[in-house]
Amino acid sequence: MLTIAIDMDEVIADAAKKLEAWYQRDYGRVLTETELYGKNLDEAVPSLHAGVFHQYANTPGFFRDLEMMPCADSILEQINKSYGLYLVSAAMEFPNSLKDKFDWIEEKLPFITWKQICLCGSKSIIQTDIMIDDRIRNFRSFKGRKILYSAHHNMLETGYERVNNWREIEEKLL
Repeated sequence: MLTIAIDMDEVIADAAKKLEAWYQRDYGRVLTETELYGKNLDEAVPSLHAGVFHQYANTPGFFRDLEMMPCADSILEQINKSYGLYLVSAAMEFPNSLKDKFDWIEEKLPFITWKQICLCGSKSIIQTDIMIDDRIRNFRSFKGRKILYSAHHNMLETGYERVNNWREIEEKLL
């Protein structure tokens, strides 16, 4: 059975949507798709505001109620039956996220066992057959099949197999 590592934030859970909503709440400004295209959130706002996204993400409870990406839950359940599935998140950057993420998975994806969850500091330790992630830095030491999940910050990246949504993951893997 092939193994697959799938990132959480911006692949399974929509963290950017909540970060953008909190930014709008605090600064009264909606970030447009044009402003975000090819950029990290902190690159799309005035430099005085750049650190706010890190603060938001490290707020206790931030990751606990993120929205699921459309169709992710049902397709993950199918993948779980056909692959050795691992959910992987470089969560140590935001220590407050650890319990939030674990509880989120337990609630939203009850078919995932604790043995399938890897909350780590660096994904360089991950060596599955396939990895789906939105950050190309996580592919640097990865030797398997790399699938880039589209997000505003990676739209200018080329040279990777890409998916734009969970239906495309379903088409490629199931």
